[in-house]
Amino acid sequence: MESNDLFDPRPKVKKNVLPENPEAKQSGRIVNNGRFPSWLHRKLPKGDLLWKTNQILGQDHLPTVCEEAKCPNLLECFSKKTATFLTLGKECTRNCGFCDIDFSKTPKALDKDEPQKVALASKKLGLKHIVLTMVARDDLPDGGAGQLSNIISEIRKEVPGGTVEVLTSDFEENYDAIDTVISSDIKIFNYNLETVRELTPRVRHKATYERTLNILKYVKKKAPHLLIKSGIMVGLGETKEQVFEALADLQKAGCDVVTIGQYLQPNPKKLRVKAFITPKEFEEYSTYGREIGIKFVYSGPFVRSSYNADLVQRKFEENK
Repeated sequence: MESNDLFDPRPKVKKNVLPENPEAKQSGRIVNNGRFPSWLHRKLPKGDLLWKTNQILGQDHLPTVCEEAKCPNLLECFSKKTATFLTLGKECTRNCGFCDIDFSKTPKALDKDEPQKVALASKKLGLKHIVLTMVARDDLPDGGAGQLSNIISEIRKEVPGGTVEVLTSDFEENYDAIDTVISSDIKIFNYNLETVRELTPRVRHKATYERTLNILKYVKKKAPHLLIKSGIMVGLGETKEQVFEALADLQKAGCDVVTIGQYLQPNPKKLRVKAFITPKEFEEYSTYGREIGIKFVYSGPFVRSSYNADLVQRKFEENK
């Protein structure tokens, strides 16, 4: 199954944006010299749905990971009247080297009305597949699992025919909290590996490579009916061999779907992009992942965990 043939995330290539680099032909990547390569340039979307999406989300001041994490796909997704909700507030208790979400050791209290707000916004947007991500809330005894479960319950009332995908934190490996989430009425459990083993201490704050794999294995065993998903970023200085190792580890952990996308520096204080990975190398990762038994690999420069999540879910079901 050629995952990138299903819906190609790559924009049309513009010529002469970046000079040809002999190293890129050999290594499959271009060293960051301060300029985006041609495949990272894209046209702005058209239409009035962008304004409507902003209006719906703005009514209750609902944060989205699209905005808070400065996702490069924001305009495209909003113009299609889709968004990924950022739950449990806008402040994260972890300060990862790649993420632009606000960091706070003492985040604001949870909004008791958040479950209903998210559910109603999902209904107004007409979402059939609702994606919920969350900030890490290490300040809470359950890591926010109860709030996330309440949000899912409200969505079920307002959008009874929809499917729900959650992109969670590790809950500090609190398996009672994880059980709370996976016992909710969800379709997909997503927890990102983020990067290769060797770069994890520099890229992630508190989360570890092995803990991530342990959680994915646990959920696969405890809830085999769920679709298990994870993702990594590339361009942080990893080698191809390290990416292959990460894919093999995710396959062994029971992942059904893996996303691979280009890391882009969200602000000057965050980790610098070391290399821009070519579409050809992204396809190599996709091919390798499928060859070792991962059922669906969505790999490309603009791919993110929740990008085209509804299509990924639908295509996976069609090709099971």
